Amino acid sequence: MLSRRTVLSAALLGGASFASLGVRAAPPAGGYKTITWDSLVPKDWNPNGMLKDAPPADLQDNDPRAQAMLDKLREAWDNAPTNNTMNNTKVRLPGYLVPLEQAESGQVSEFLLVPYFGACIHTPPPPANQIVHVLPRKPAKFKAMDAVWVSGTLQVSRNASAMGTSGYRLEAVTVERYKPE
Repeated sequence: MLSRRTVLSAALLGGASFASLGVRAAPPAGGYKTITWDSLVPKDWNPNGMLKDAPPADLQDNDPRAQAMLDKLREAWDNAPTNNTMNNTKVRLPGYLVPLEQAESGQVSEFLLVPYFGACIHTPPPPANQIVHVLPRKPAKFKAMDAVWVSGTLQVSRNASAMGTSGYRLEAVTVERYKPE
């Protein structure tokens, strides 16, 4: 289990993400505009602003302020604003797969797409505007944390699951193993 201090520090610094790995928007592939995770965040939203009152370095795990800050962070991130200009846009986005519905055969029929490895498996999950609820047209054979490209129509639509709250829904036409471009 990760310490509260580690989790809060990771929340501020972020994890190894596709943005930090140099994935950039490429020309449209198959009619889908390749986007980055930054495209899903409203320009005026500052997720770190709420943490200025209690820097994670000052908190110990047994400090009640740490749990209070984690609760505050979770509420803010579950309600993170979406970029409404992305609604009904045909997109292609890379990310890591977190299964929600998986058959014994390994076929995934519903999953969350997240920007960095370990997101939604560790606490806290990313902000809602950094989680996409994906419904593939046909089940895909992948496992947790596989890196994939998904293509389809993105919709602004909030959905709560045991793994995290998503701010977007994507009806995926394709789900492919990730290959850098």
